[in-house]
Amino acid sequence: MKTALIIATLVELVLLVVVLAGYLVVIAATLRKVSKTLGLVTFGVRAIEKQTQPIGPVLGEINAALEQVAGALASVAGVTSSPPAQPETPMEPMTGPKAQMP
Repeated sequence: MKTALIIATLVELVLLVVVLAGYLVVIAATLRKVSKTLGLVTFGVRAIEKQTQPIGPVLGEINAALEQVAGALASVAGVTSSPPAQPETPMEPMTGPKAQMP
């Protein structure tokens, strides 16, 4: 009787190890797929960053032109409001390792 209980315990242990190994294989495959997808997303984001990099220096000129347009529109409309407060330093695009969400 004791031998049968020992054999049953060993069989259960082997089944437990096999089931855990199976789950670990499934998890590893899922993680590989996620890693591949994240690699593709990272590649795409870097491509977008490279393609939009020339826009950065021009943004100051665009903002200045838009401020002139806003001032002209305000004078045409007869509105006498003060322009919005400008930040002391121009904002930079949030890309790369410096980018942090508040």
